[in-house]
Amino acid sequence: MDILQKLRVLLEERGWTEYRLAKECGLNESTIANIYRRNSVPSFPTLEAICKGFGITLAQFFAEGEMIEFTPEIKNLIDSWVGLTVEQKNAVLNMMNAFKK
Repeated sequence: MDILQKLRVLLEERGWTEYRLAKECGLNESTIANIYRRNSVPSFPTLEAICKGFGITLAQFFAEGEMIEFTPEIKNLIDSWVGLTVEQKNAVLNMMNAFKK
């Protein structure tokens, strides 16, 4: 999937217009509109701003398959995970696997 197609998919999934995207990512509406009108690839800083507006990372934008939104809760979980010992991580994983059953 190319960049413009991916942007269209993300807009459709959220039910957003180009205007809404521009407001969410802090760009001029003309910047977003020109990407589509000229069928051009946005610059790296513009794409970063667009991803931030969508609430995703660049890695998530380019990921193939299902995308997981990086929410504050997920960030908190990852930050907490880093400080755990190996035994604590195993205990957390066992507990999470038990919840899935």
